[in-house]
Amino acid sequence: MNSDTLTQIRNDFPILSRDIHGKQLIYLDSAASSQKPQKVIDAMANFMSTSYANVHRGVHQLASESTDAYEHSRRMVADFAGTKPEQIVFTMGATDAINMVA
Repeated sequence: MNSDTLTQIRNDFPILSRDIHGKQLIYLDSAASSQKPQKVIDAMANFMSTSYANVHRGVHQLASESTDAYEHSRRMVADFAGTKPEQIVFTMGATDAINMVA
């Protein structure tokens, strides 16, 4: 990876434009909290402000929209991973995932 590619990737993440103690932020604690690119922040803000409701728990319009978005995401991840959507399980994080298989 060259420096131009790295700069392009960093530019996608608004938080990485911060300076901490006079130095460019480098974030290495992604196991605890991963930083998000601007596209994800925008999509989350749009979803939270227009469609947010419980997934798979209601029959009203917002629940239907939330469930559709959730399942669309599952299909996209499955396509990326080369597997079936039913084999994709979303967890709250690494600890939650490990506890599920323990």
